[in-house]
Amino acid sequence: MSERVRRLVGRFAVVGVFVTVVDVATFVVARRVAGLPLVWAAALAVGIAATTSYSAHRWLTFRGDPYARWVRRPAVVLGVVVLAGAVDLGVVVVLVDPSTTAVPALVVGKLAALGVGAGLRLVAFRRVLFGEVRRRSGAAAGRLPADGRVRLSVVIPAYREQERIGATVRRVREALGEVAADGGLEIVVVDDGSPDDTAAAARAAGADVVLRQEPNRGKGAAVRAGVLAAGGRTVVFTDADLAYPPEQVLRLLEAVESGWDVVVGSRRHVDTTTLVGARRVREIGGRVINLCTMAVLLGQYRDTQCGLKAFRSDVANLLFRQVRTTGFAFDIEVFHLVERYELGVLEVPVEVENSERSTVKVVRDGFRLLRDLVRIRRWAKGGAYASAADEVWPLPLPGTPGRSR
Repeated sequence: MSERVRRLVGRFAVVGVFVTVVDVATFVVARRVAGLPLVWAAALAVGIAATTSYSAHRWLTFRGDPYARWVRRPAVVLGVVVLAGAVDLGVVVVLVDPSTTAVPALVVGKLAALGVGAGLRLVAFRRVLFGEVRRRSGAAAGRLPADGRVRLSVVIPAYREQERIGATVRRVREALGEVAADGGLEIVVVDDGSPDDTAAAARAAGADVVLRQEPNRGKGAAVRAGVLAAGGRTVVFTDADLAYPPEQVLRLLEAVESGWDVVVGSRRHVDTTTLVGARRVREIGGRVINLCTMAVLLGQYRDTQCGLKAFRSDVANLLFRQVRTTGFAFDIEVFHLVERYELGVLEVPVEVENSERSTVKVVRDGFRLLRDLVRIRRWAKGGAYASAADEVWPLPLPGTPGRSR
């Protein structure tokens, strides 16, 4: 855990302990010393503790933190606090004898009520944030058309793919022939430091742009390089093993051209078809990763790691200029940036043909992904994403002058 993260956790813990002491002490003093009725003593304690908590977390724990948006929404906080306070009072009434003034009984009852109330607040605030993010991202923005040399760029990161990258390039070109004939198609292959002749095989197969990274840096770095080199008005990236048959790129392209900023495939979508199933350990690992993304993302996404995503060119430029992770966590970093800039994102079903030749190592790459989640959280807190976006944001809406890439 980084020093910055440790400080955040430390501040959160200190504020939590302090507010708990304030809550319990106020309750005991109001009941035992001031002689207030049990319910009134509990209500006073909740009110003082809630005010103290809100102020302390806003100005100490989460100051300037984009993840704590709720602290800048007093009405939301008030609603959740009232609900949690009502539950707190209910627990106190049930557990504490209304005639007692004994300190141990008051303390035990109050601590139990605090535990239940804290759980309720956590769930409620997350639900509010999920709903807020979904409302903002759940509609096409309807921006002016994006710029680009061709209609569509398909970015394919590749590592040790000498034997099949040629077939992949040819299949993509064949599947998207109608796009090539109507607006233009560009295939960008990024060889991520392969020890074989992946790059040469891609050129021989007719890839329009072939980049080679030295040394091997990871899928995130490869996708970033390819996206930033792409010249399409819409940019899609997909995997070299074509686990997602390229014909379905058309669905993503149409959605972007209809006004969506970002369109992502989802293997958890109710309409998704799995033609070849993944190994059980990979499937479980994917679900665990999705749960862990709650530490970084405010929205609820069914599948952050699907290897088929599409973007407007200006949105792709905005996002990938700022992506810092080089491994598999880059998808999650992209989702964080999508939330940060309130972009419209559409999840669509996919057909999946899982490959046995995947280069993913579930345990090793899983630990690296968790490490990168902490880094993304730290970068977001430290403002690492702000300055680069200022040069290209906001994106043009209808009736406003466009920007060139």
